[in-house]
Amino acid sequence: MASAAGPLSRITRIAGPALLPAMAYGAYKGGAAGAIEAFFTGPGRTSRIMALVVVLVNWKSLPLAWTYRVFNGMVSHLLVRPCHTYTPDKLFQPVKTETHVTLLEVDYNIHKSNSTYFADLDVSRTHLVGHLLAQGCRALSNNASTKLVPDPSDPSRPAKGAFNIILGGVQCSFKKELKPYQRYEMWSRILSWDRKWMYIVTHYVEKNAVKPGSGPEDWEKKIHASAVSKYVFKVGRLTVHPAVLIEASGLLPERPGGWVNDESSVGKLSKTANGGANGHVELDAAESPAWDWKQIEDERKRGLEYAVHLASLDGLLNRFDPGEDGPLGTFGPG
Repeated sequence: MASAAGPLSRITRIAGPALLPAMAYGAYKGGAAGAIEAFFTGPGRTSRIMALVVVLVNWKSLPLAWTYRVFNGMVSHLLVRPCHTYTPDKLFQPVKTETHVTLLEVDYNIHKSNSTYFADLDVSRTHLVGHLLAQGCRALSNNASTKLVPDPSDPSRPAKGAFNIILGGVQCSFKKELKPYQRYEMWSRILSWDRKWMYIVTHYVEKNAVKPGSGPEDWEKKIHASAVSKYVFKVGRLTVHPAVLIEASGLLPERPGGWVNDESSVGKLSKTANGGANGHVELDAAESPAWDWKQIEDERKRGLEYAVHLASLDGLLNRFDPGEDGPLGTFGPG
């Protein structure tokens, strides 16, 4: 699979934040001409160079850096780069995002703070969806023309409103600490989907632990954390079935005999098709594509066995208990 981060992305990811001090200093001096030279040679250069080093090694934790990292992924995949064309056998394949632990992410235990994993997840998920599902995202963003999502009140018209991707929840399991400035990789892929949510699994993996062509290994020693996130897709106020986005991206094979929606399964093959009682249509081996609908559906169900545990947390709001006489105490600063 092609890398999700090209040379241009790598350059802008590092050079952009690194040049900000020089540009700011040049603007302060009254112009951009000679700004870089003045930055490295003018009075006070030692403190400026030290500040630049701090920015270079910690930039991902600086103000607005998270916004830059996320928008870099959205803009580069959805607006700048051409859409990739993948076949259905790539639907559950991962993308890799590389990063490192900054000093500002370290907690009092001298390792990466648990809370900072979630900011990294935002970036990794953006690259996955933007890269793998670019065709579908662009089609839904232009729903007025593509008419992928009809208006419920008048199916002959497209639904109105902007296309949005909304995070509904994250669950993360921490296995092994990440030390200051340690480099690591985030491997994200589609785990499953249901009538509303798309579930994405992300593994935080030791740098260079995955070798090209490597098979099953003792990942327990090389994975630092694993997380499951759920996304909902919207056009205006309407929820878009994840399968619509996936199919618009060219990643769903033909569904022999059609399929029906019910409360327990999405993409369930119709039992009226020429298949067995399980609803699957058996294809002749010579006619089967690289991945047929049965394989996609079987993999989706395997992933859903894990995803349902995150989905079940939605019911926790019914377990909220403010106490008989209110909280035992109110504290700050929060």
